[in-house]
Amino acid sequence: MHVSISSNCVGCGACSAINPEVFEITGNFAIVNPHLVCGNEDSCIDAAIECPVKAINIDGF
Repeated sequence: MHVSISSNCVGCGACSAINPEVFEITGNFAIVNPHLVCGNEDSCIDAAIECPVKAINIDGF
């Protein structure tokens, strides 16, 4: 599974609240730690669903 953040991100923190292992807010933008996606796939999907601006892109699931 590949997880990325689009330029739509507003840094609201919803993703890091759901999955702090993978998502981190830096400034006004979320970043993904790709090395920690494996094993956290379900919460990555949950974060993508809950993102208010649909900025989380998931490929390969």
